[in-house]
Amino acid sequence: MSHWITLPRMEGITSRQAHADLPSDSYERELGKEGFYGPSTQMYHRHPPTGWVEVEGPLRPRAFDTTRLKSYQASPWEAFPLFSNEHLQWRFWRTKGSMDHLARNADGDELLFIHEGDGDLYCDYGHLAFQEGDYILLPRGTLWRVETEKPLGVLLLEATGDSYRLPDKGIAGSHAVFDPAVLDTPTINEHFLAQQTESEWRVVVKRRDVLSTIIYPFNPLDAVGWHGTLLPVRLNWRDIRPIMSHRYHIPPSVHTTFTTSRFVVCTFCPRPMESDPGALKVPFFHNNDDYDEVIFYHKGEFFSRDNIHPGMMTLHPSGITHGPHPKAFAAGKKALHKETNEVAVMVDARDALAVAEFPSGVEWVGYVDSWK
Repeated sequence: MSHWITLPRMEGITSRQAHADLPSDSYERELGKEGFYGPSTQMYHRHPPTGWVEVEGPLRPRAFDTTRLKSYQASPWEAFPLFSNEHLQWRFWRTKGSMDHLARNADGDELLFIHEGDGDLYCDYGHLAFQEGDYILLPRGTLWRVETEKPLGVLLLEATGDSYRLPDKGIAGSHAVFDPAVLDTPTINEHFLAQQTESEWRVVVKRRDVLSTIIYPFNPLDAVGWHGTLLPVRLNWRDIRPIMSHRYHIPPSVHTTFTTSRFVVCTFCPRPMESDPGALKVPFFHNNDDYDEVIFYHKGEFFSRDNIHPGMMTLHPSGITHGPHPKAFAAGKKALHKETNEVAVMVDARDALAVAEFPSGVEWVGYVDSWK
């Protein structure tokens, strides 16, 4: 067990409560361990901590526009790579039509987030209809394919060598954020039974990032029943009920949807804004010194950023302060908005992320200057 050195002290001009009633003409910056889960200190500055003139080197904040990735891929194994490390592979899959083969990930659990489109997923466990805004969690080794009549845009998040779990909700209770009863599972229904043909099927398996192909003279999705506790689940962001406080801006960790050993997946959903006059109305400036942070903007307008539209992604590497853009900070001080309307998927990765080589025009190179 870790025993952090925790000796709370106050020095100089400070607030009595973090993220509320800041000293006049000051800017709060949080320094923390283990993301937002460990000990932290709030600094109070005369100038915005993101008020840089220039940033050079790999800590430069970056933004990317996945709507500029125009090509379609027939297989999830052809999806465009975005970010990766030893414990995480994040890809973006744009496809249209139905898969003519089955996929199996032997490297780790796969989490799908449906950004665009709808359709049907068939897997070892049965049939599962899906729509925009769904998370679909597939345990490692699950055979699956999708059928669709519309183009799909799908985030693929592989927990390499790991498994997805639900976060500890602590004193909020097991029904907070979302009740596990809302998790849907595949069913062996007439749609599933109807696709159990005796025709030849191809299975493409990924193991250690190498593909193998297995040919069957029948459809191996031929289960007639199952029981157990290892199974795919579906969760739509609309079933998430964010924890919030009208008097205190709660850190992103409270919005955790899934956890692994080395990264967490959070979902930002529409919610009322803080109404207490002294409470911060936007995320506080912070050093996330133990995690790289990536946010995918799915829907709406992200209230702490300018010039961000659905389909964009931002990367804030560990080691550099980040926080709200100046216009958002000013709007928060004036309490111009009463609620947020954004939906976004955030990943906090404990290990540094490698960024893929993007086609020209996908990266917004001026993002680093957007705090000026």
